[in-house]
Amino acid sequence: MKKNRIGALLATFMFFFIIIPLVGKTFQFSGDRMYTVMAKGKEHTFLTGNATIITESTTIQAEEIELYGRDSRYAICKGGVSIKDEEKGIVLSTESLFFDREEEITRVKGYVEMIDQKNELVAKAGFLEHFGKEDIIILQIGVRILKEDMACRSEFARYRREEEILELSGMPFVFWKGDEYRASRIVINLDTDEIQLEGEVKGKIISEEKGEEKSKENDSGQ
Repeated sequence: MKKNRIGALLATFMFFFIIIPLVGKTFQFSGDRMYTVMAKGKEHTFLTGNATIITESTTIQAEEIELYGRDSRYAICKGGVSIKDEEKGIVLSTESLFFDREEEITRVKGYVEMIDQKNELVAKAGFLEHFGKEDIIILQIGVRILKEDMACRSEFARYRREEEILELSGMPFVFWKGDEYRASRIVINLDTDEIQLEGEVKGKIISEEKGEEKSKENDSGQ
């Protein structure tokens, strides 16, 4: 009898789709198989095979998803992970990520590719953290950012999406419309096409009229 009770708490369901109504929100998850632990204080749900979770505007798909915390607030996703935020127009691809549904925080430790459909930008890095409520994205480790006529690389980037401001540091380099820029810190306004260089500034400007190169160097930090 005791074993039967334990078995009732540890259940496996095949090909399921579950909707959990929360206060003012709806949370859905599905997959080929589910294993759940319902013991108080140790609540965990493991989804495997075509695992999917859906919040108000975000859909996450992976080979495996672990849900835990109150109302399955947290998710650890592994294996061919893709996340799409329809409202913000962001698509992420990676092998592993952490997601906090209540605070709208996404964290990736490992190679990640991001497509910003709204601002027509692609980013690649070895670490990413997206603070959804503020719509700020932190990128670290081998950062590469591509946008029409622009290619950037650095070790750290802070991307304020709503303002379309990109801040680069850690040996930043920008190739923009044929020109090259280097500095200790580079700030780019993607909306107005303005670039600000700070500290150990170096640049190479290509003249459109005569095809001439004009190089400028400033090691004074101005």
